[in-house]
Amino acid sequence: MTEPSTASPHRGHVTDEAGTRERVLELVVEKGPVTAAILARVLQLTPAAVRRHISHLQTQGQIVVHELVGPEVRRRGRPARHYVATDAGRATFTDAYSDLATHALGFLEQVAGEGALDAFAASRVGELERRYAPLLAQAGPVPAARAHALAVALTADGYAATTRAVGPKGFALQLCQGHCPVQEVAEHYPQLCEAETQAFSRLLGVHVQRLATLATGGHVCTTHVPLSAVPTPLTTREPSLARSQTTTSPGDVTEGN
Repeated sequence: MTEPSTASPHRGHVTDEAGTRERVLELVVEKGPVTAAILARVLQLTPAAVRRHISHLQTQGQIVVHELVGPEVRRRGRPARHYVATDAGRATFTDAYSDLATHALGFLEQVAGEGALDAFAASRVGELERRYAPLLAQAGPVPAARAHALAVALTADGYAATTRAVGPKGFALQLCQGHCPVQEVAEHYPQLCEAETQAFSRLLGVHVQRLATLATGGHVCTTHVPLSAVPTPLTTREPSLARSQTTTSPGDVTEGN
């Protein structure tokens, strides 16, 4: 006689629910700020199903509603809610070696001085530039196309990068990074962010501005890329060891929009 199964008939459903919820969180980290409608389209789910997962993730403190600023808030009608991941949500994808790396850089600074940290940051982005330069060269000289190619390359390296047009007639775009593999380290050593910003300027051939970073509490790393500015020469040179001067006042920030 066959023994009756003791497996719960809902176990597979629970597993599917958990897997889908994890995928929703992953997409919010990658594409945020993002709406439930976009998530539903990507996941091929109903908006109601996605909102159920969003509600759970909000309750767990892993995502929050992103308050839009700029042209979007002046449109007629009630704007769709956009969601971004919190620190707790992004921690799901955090590199387990962050603590070790932070202590290693602290030791480097102690024995060799702050200049050694600048040199390390420059060396790190120098390697990135060497790998990305051929990919952006294939995209051509247009900053928008180069920025898109840069976002693709960054995403392949785990930065969950996207681009979006901003302002009238797309006079500029924003390069948004929903995840940073070195976020916890960069919280202690902003040289990493500063060197990366300089690298983006060289790769894109225009003067970019870093508006927000995950390391300083932003929901995404946001870099402003002008499309109508006179481009800088697309020459290969060693990254500068000087601290970035690309800062902006809080009133000018349009984070991730």
